[in-house]
Amino acid sequence: MPKSRQKNAFYAQSGGVTAVINTTASGVIETARKYENKIGKVYAGRNGIIGALTEDLIDTSRETPRAIAALRHTPSGAFGSCRYKLKSLEENRREYQRLIEVFEAHDIGYFFYNGGGDSADTCLKVSQLSETMGYPIQAIHVPKTVDNDLPITDNCPGFGSVAKYIAVSTREASFDVASMAKTSTKVFIIEVMGRHAGWIAAAGGLASSKDTEIPILILFPEVRFDRKKFMKKANQLVRKHGYVSVVVSEGVKGPDGKFLSDQGLKDAFGHAQLGGAAPVVAGMVKQDLDLKYHWAVADYLQRAARHIASKTDVDQAYAVGREAVQMALKGENAVMPAIKRVSNNPYKWKIEKAPLDKVANVEKMMPKNFITRDGFGITEKCREYLTPLIKGEDYPPYKNGMPQYIRLKNKPVKKKLKTRFTP
Repeated sequence: MPKSRQKNAFYAQSGGVTAVINTTASGVIETARKYENKIGKVYAGRNGIIGALTEDLIDTSRETPRAIAALRHTPSGAFGSCRYKLKSLEENRREYQRLIEVFEAHDIGYFFYNGGGDSADTCLKVSQLSETMGYPIQAIHVPKTVDNDLPITDNCPGFGSVAKYIAVSTREASFDVASMAKTSTKVFIIEVMGRHAGWIAAAGGLASSKDTEIPILILFPEVRFDRKKFMKKANQLVRKHGYVSVVVSEGVKGPDGKFLSDQGLKDAFGHAQLGGAAPVVAGMVKQDLDLKYHWAVADYLQRAARHIASKTDVDQAYAVGREAVQMALKGENAVMPAIKRVSNNPYKWKIEKAPLDKVANVEKMMPKNFITRDGFGITEKCREYLTPLIKGEDYPPYKNGMPQYIRLKNKPVKKKLKTRFTP
């Protein structure tokens, strides 16, 4: 294809960032550069799809090969992300017309959107532009979410690393609590992400194994919280082991269907508790069992921890970026590169194609057979699923004791449109 007829590509990161989303970006950009006779430049949207709407594009061709390669070991979103979901064409035709204007002005024919469920929905809508608005655009959704709740794909890039962080942190903190339990803390509670699906919370169960047994209780969003049942179990474990570690998902709900953080309890200082499942559970432990406790919220730490990323996760994150470009070059549209598990032992996987209309707006919850009958632990089947995803280490380079992460130049592309747009 003559250089003048090449189409440029648009890549954007969406939603909550992860330890390996930049690895996927590296996979997309490095692969596109190998096909410079078919793909022109790769433009990144500054702050996700907002960058496309406002014509705030980043020229990744201004970055050296070394810088793009360094994205592989750099956490968070190198180009900025956003939480913005396009409405339907009928509800907001203005946004779609703007996208067409920007894509046409910059000769963009490939759209790679790296994100979770809402991003899949956005990507599907963009893929329909060529039919509804007469502009040819190939839209490929590139999976990413620490929540691990996308359907079809065996797991989601970003999840393996956050699962490893939570499993390791739960084990280390439990060792700490065990050593102090005789005269100090007896209940340690760590809150993890996952408002609707308990995949991350389940990873906390990996902290306990046959050779390193740890008393752990897990509170899943999929299991309604039974306060009396939980206290009885927690008290039993404290009496037996001297302590217990509790992994609570932020989305745990009470019998009334409301989040635990909405129960109207007060913290240890008598202040109204304005959110957070961990301090609420801690308050209950104090009220019901009068045991000394500590609680922690993993928050951004869990999804930013590139220093302890899973090698499996890093490899898969790069692979979906690479395969997204390959699919686009084959003429695919409205699809997502999905991970298919071939075998557990040895662990093998490959990339397959998933149709976006089967991915968008569908959440994958924890299967019932992954949660123990009492609702507080993971089954062997769940352990078999999770273990390969956290295996392997892929440490970033260090200098003077600190990991070396890349900050890109992020040079803007010159605007071509006279009109400005405010989302």
